[in-house]
Amino acid sequence: MPQNDLAHAFDHPIVIAVLALVGVALLAVFVRELVRMPRSLLALTATAFLDMVGLLMVGPLLPFYVQELHDGGDSLFGLPLEQGTLNSVMVAAFTAAQLIAAPWWGRFSDHRGRRPTLLIALAGSVVGYLGFGFAGSLLVLLLTRLVQGAGGGTVGVIQAYVADATAPQDRARALGWLSAATNLGVALGPVLGTFALNLGEQDLAPGDAEFKIGRAAPGLFAALLCALTMLFAWRYLPESRGHSQRARRPWWEAIWHVVARAGQPSSRLIWTYAIAIGSFQGTNAVLAYFLKAHFGVTKNEIGWFYLYIGAISVFTRLLALGPLVDRLGEARLSRIGIVTLAAGLIGLPFAGSLPTLALAVAMLPLGTAFTFPCVTALLSRVVAAEERGLYMGMQQTFGGMMRVVMPLLYGILFDCVGVDAPYFVAGALVLSTITLGFGFGAIAPKAKAGAAAGT
Repeated sequence: MPQNDLAHAFDHPIVIAVLALVGVALLAVFVRELVRMPRSLLALTATAFLDMVGLLMVGPLLPFYVQELHDGGDSLFGLPLEQGTLNSVMVAAFTAAQLIAAPWWGRFSDHRGRRPTLLIALAGSVVGYLGFGFAGSLLVLLLTRLVQGAGGGTVGVIQAYVADATAPQDRARALGWLSAATNLGVALGPVLGTFALNLGEQDLAPGDAEFKIGRAAPGLFAALLCALTMLFAWRYLPESRGHSQRARRPWWEAIWHVVARAGQPSSRLIWTYAIAIGSFQGTNAVLAYFLKAHFGVTKNEIGWFYLYIGAISVFTRLLALGPLVDRLGEARLSRIGIVTLAAGLIGLPFAGSLPTLALAVAMLPLGTAFTFPCVTALLSRVVAAEERGLYMGMQQTFGGMMRVVMPLLYGILFDCVGVDAPYFVAGALVLSTITLGFGFGAIAPKAKAGAAAGT
């Protein structure tokens, strides 16, 4: 397997130039789409983008921080913890805090408004990023991840804001714009994090004195960016008008419905979303270690991989998703997405060169871009109008639980079975969900006809 050759490829001027052009193209395409966006959503989209940039400035560096702070003697209940498992705990802690905080943020926004909720959550993220930068132990690092997760549990609030500010027929497109903005943040954030890390190693003091920010630089820059985002939202983000419909049944009944009636269309779609997103995002917990083991990739190159993944995701969602949905329909395109995502996950261990790695990695954002929006659109069609918000929330709840469990599973597989095992298991789990999507090709046209009739 190639080791340092692939890592050195990222030092080649041509590779750097190509990746820089990708970043410029991303910005150009997104700016073009901004012209089509309602003014009421411009500030929200900018806020979501800047927030995601801050999050991804520190996220990809987490495995390397864990590695630096890990002394080899850490244990949990008497069991030794290796770095793969420890990093998975850090990833799962963020998701668990996000999952627990999300219902509270949603309830708070119903009573106090969407705008103040987002401002308070951003303030919490500032604290989390500052702690991340100066964490001197794994315990402190874990606490900062919990704070960051709690501050980032506002996905439902943002979606509610979109529902408040747009007409029903425009919400899918509006959520697509929002998703593209966050994916652009996913693409650019790691690169800025790598830049901040390199800047932290530079001597910033004039003359003979020496002053280096060190590895605290990414956390400090992320905190500064998040604080600026909070000020931007305070100045330009208005309070949304109106509130989404309340579901008739309590949320715990909906959870039981998904578990007890797994064969129902809504339950099948929620399980498809949860298993697929848990498998995909769970492997991110060990991606840095996998790339280092196979290709010698270090913290100085990892950001480019996220730029590549984010670029494909944004381009696909903005340029290809709409026409493909019109031509193939959500049901068929979601199945194509599942197969593509599974192929990318299983193909990663077989990649032996930069081109084959690029092909396998490209299948991941393509698969997610085709799968998740289509599954969500189908879910909105098979549930009653007054319960759509409830079931969208259940989708995030089950997806969040899987994003807690899967990183732990894949971290253990990485440490105990092998570096390739998480990707084989993840690919098999994603592929198994294709059977849950059969039959929706007939449901979608009926729902569309019903919607046209005003039902």
